Amino acid sequence: MQAELYTVCNAGPLLVLAKLHQLYLLKALYGYVHIPESVYEETVTQGLRYGHVDAQRLQQFLAQVKWQSEPVNLADIPALIETAHLDRGEKDTLTLAYQHRPANVLMDETCGRKVAGQLGLPVCGTLGVLIKAYRQDLLNAEQLQMIFAEIAQRKDIWIHPHLIQKLLQELFKDT
Repeated sequence: MQAELYTVCNAGPLLVLAKLHQLYLLKALYGYVHIPESVYEETVTQGLRYGHVDAQRLQQFLAQVKWQSEPVNLADIPALIETAHLDRGEKDTLTLAYQHRPANVLMDETCGRKVAGQLGLPVCGTLGVLIKAYRQDLLNAEQLQMIFAEIAQRKDIWIHPHLIQKLLQELFKDT
């Protein structure tokens, strides 16, 4: 069996998948996902402080699968990351992935995805994770469509409905 590529996840996919009760897909698809300490602070610690259910769900999932947050070596940040208009979690996610190349980046933010591409790091967002799960038979077509519909309707998930519609049309154009 081929070893999984080192995968680092930013806050966006973690929170969206927690809201949708789909965190298990990360383990099924990637085996182990690395989470920078700053992302854990943002998603779990701050989320719990504000009483967010998704933060509690994420904390429970991380404890269950025994994934730990990881420090980032701040002495080795590429200039491209350091100067980009990114928050600390995004910078740490990209830095951790860059330091462990080859590595996957799971990130939704447009600017961060652009920087990942410039660094030669493969990047996948929440919708890409869900599509990958569908293609690997972890979700069937009806489940994927229902999840995408929920994303489009929710006010606490900031993924544009037009992108969702476009991806669904591409996926199911022959059906």
